[in-house]
Amino acid sequence: MTLPAPTLRADARRNRERVLEAARECYARSGLDAQVDEIARRAGVGVGTVYRHFPTKDALSAALAADHFRLLAARARAALEHSDPWEGFSEFMRRAAEQQASDRALAEVMAVQPDVMREAAMNRADLHEAVAELVARAQAAGRLRADVVPEDVPMLMCGLGRATSAGAGGPAASCHRYLAIVLDGLRAPGATPLPGAGACDS
Repeated sequence: MTLPAPTLRADARRNRERVLEAARECYARSGLDAQVDEIARRAGVGVGTVYRHFPTKDALSAALAADHFRLLAARARAALEHSDPWEGFSEFMRRAAEQQASDRALAEVMAVQPDVMREAAMNRADLHEAVAELVARAQAAGRLRADVVPEDVPMLMCGLGRATSAGAGGPAASCHRYLAIVLDGLRAPGATPLPGAGACDS
């Protein structure tokens, strides 16, 4: 008679995923002003179920951000399996850019609650470690300019994500165009020496 407990846990996990997916859709359409009852209706659950998993809308935003960086970490680890270090690095950058550009809900969180995004990113040590290894491998192969540091990668991706996110307007649909420009700037040997941190500080 120990079978019901796992079933309930599986149901709870499914409900949580349905709420997150519904929140993505609602935030994409209505921004962070989307109402909890709208999210619950789209998820096919009661409002109480939403609040059980996410007591506040801030908690829901944090979960969306955490899910984004969880997926990025998985992509970074997968990129480390590529036999060509530069192609592995480029593939990670490409997949990350596509993920950000297509997620309007994430763009909303990034624009309105940058601290939520920052905290979620800081909580993924595995992501930072994988990115550092991707950088080191590509540099050791002589394909990535030697003055790039791992911390450059998230800054570049955030800027690219803001510029090309769904609904940003202008030529944002072509994240691949801007990523190609970024990648060309990262290739070894690099024509222009990079200034140090704080070079634009007054």
